[in-house]
Amino acid sequence: KSRKGVMEFLLANHPLDCPVCDQGGEWDLQDQSMYYGIDKSRFKENKRAVPDKNMGPLIKTQMTRCIHCTRCVRFATEVAGVPELGAIGRGEDMQITTYLEQSVQSELSGNVIDLCPVGALTSKPYVFEARPWELKKTETIDVMDAVGSNIRVDTYDWEVKRILPTINEDINEEWISDKTRYACDGLLNQRLDTPYIKYNNKFEKASWEEVNKIIKSKIENTSKDKICGFVGDLTNMETSFIFKEFLERTIDTNLFESRTVKNFINSGVREDYLFNSTINGIEETDLILMIGTNPRFEATMVNARIRKAYVNNNTKIISLNNIGDLTYVYESLDGKTQTIKDIIENKNDISKLIIDSKKPMIIFGESFLNIKSAKYLFNSFKEFLSKNKKSTDEWNPINILSVDAATVGSFDLDIVDKSNNLLDDLNENKFEIIYLLGQDNLNFKKKKEFIIYQGSHGDKGAEIADIILPGAAFTEQSGHFTNLEGKIQKAYKASYPPGEAKEDWQIINELAEVMNNRKLFNDKEELESSMFNYLKLKKEQKKSDLKNEINQNDFENENIIVKSKDYYFSNVIARSSKTMLECNNSKIDLKKTGTEG
Repeated sequence: KSRKGVMEFLLANHPLDCPVCDQGGEWDLQDQSMYYGIDKSRFKENKRAVPDKNMGPLIKTQMTRCIHCTRCVRFATEVAGVPELGAIGRGEDMQITTYLEQSVQSELSGNVIDLCPVGALTSKPYVFEARPWELKKTETIDVMDAVGSNIRVDTYDWEVKRILPTINEDINEEWISDKTRYACDGLLNQRLDTPYIKYNNKFEKASWEEVNKIIKSKIENTSKDKICGFVGDLTNMETSFIFKEFLERTIDTNLFESRTVKNFINSGVREDYLFNSTINGIEETDLILMIGTNPRFEATMVNARIRKAYVNNNTKIISLNNIGDLTYVYESLDGKTQTIKDIIENKNDISKLIIDSKKPMIIFGESFLNIKSAKYLFNSFKEFLSKNKKSTDEWNPINILSVDAATVGSFDLDIVDKSNNLLDDLNENKFEIIYLLGQDNLNFKKKKEFIIYQGSHGDKGAEIADIILPGAAFTEQSGHFTNLEGKIQKAYKASYPPGEAKEDWQIINELAEVMNNRKLFNDKEELESSMFNYLKLKKEQKKSDLKNEINQNDFENENIIVKSKDYYFSNVIARSSKTMLECNNSKIDLKKTGTEG
């Protein structure tokens, strides 16, 4: 009886919008009223009406439905760390609103839609798209960054209608970033759906047989040391592995690379490219030192976990640069390499903080890895931590914050140029054939090179290509990804490629058959098994010559400038998304939240 009474009060001003509400069939209040409510209302007065609010291009508001639970306000303030939602008025006149009716400036704002128990806050891009029972639901892995957030992809026919979070307490808890949630409309735009050949600077449609014959002819008439391959940022491990096998076994070359900028990382030492303390470990640490990274835009879910540690544990956070608002208070240091050298040599207060810390975390970003002194400073830092007994079997404080989904998996599969000269040779135009496997981020000027581009979208790589092989997006093929902390997770097929496009591993396997009259693998299961055998053998290798190389002459005092990719346009899917374009256009200078360094 008490529950029915409370439910009657909750529904007093709530409109009967279920038939036209996007939350219909999956909102909390609907379930609760069915279980505990009564089938008629005694409320005879006029229901209140509230004007809708502007919350930007992602969140659609119907504030007349709001029951003032304030979940959205608490999320924005406590979890996202961007207190831009609040309540004004009292009693029946209370309203939830943003300050100055501006777009919510948070990379986690879409999570308020999942939290809203009614249809007051819904997804603007998804409005009137489908009912939940019409959609096929597939649990899979996100590839918008290297975190590997667990998600659910909802599809209607081949179209991805929406993406929602699934719970994984070790990685993303129950949240996802806005890019993960909303960039999915990019899967429908700019798609490559048939092979193309470039004639007189114009692309013409072709058959698979035609393009494979041309590729075979070109490769057979080119010296193998003039052929190289590059793996892209969204490529799953099975595709990367068969690509490596194709280059090594079919073409007989080991000129392949997954990096777009030279760095010192050695794929033979796994702990040198992992987030070793783990995402969960962020909640255990008492000190975080960030060097050359902006986790808010490079790994949004890692940043959310750092904020959680700051709020719950009062974790001390230090950044080598003042990189703006990270949604928590941090101390900023001079962004020069000499500052790191002073820490290592115990010449400043930060050294003592690290030594006194029980579980310190040192987070190196990709902006650090690309500087000249990176190898010397990285190895010296490892030695400093080891000497002060901060590196143990239970806790490794060294962490690399990878940005792209394919980075760690590519290192695990040794898709790196051992000589570290391949990128230099590329810029000097020493190659005749370049095979780009979903790689759209290379900065080089094409001259006479013959470029094969295999990918899902018409982007930078396709623009400079001579032959285009249409592949599948991450939702259209199954495959494994290794996240930044080294966890291997499987992304499941939720849809299928458009037109004549094929799964990426299949394209390479068929090309190998055309060239050698024999496929590399009979089926996907054999490919997967072979890949895991390779990973197992690599794991069992002895660490015999993993001694740190420290040479004082490698040091150079230079500025570490944090260069994050444009958050809304970081990969081909995001760049093809109209929603991400709207987000970028609506973006204003991030308002200060009082937490800047």
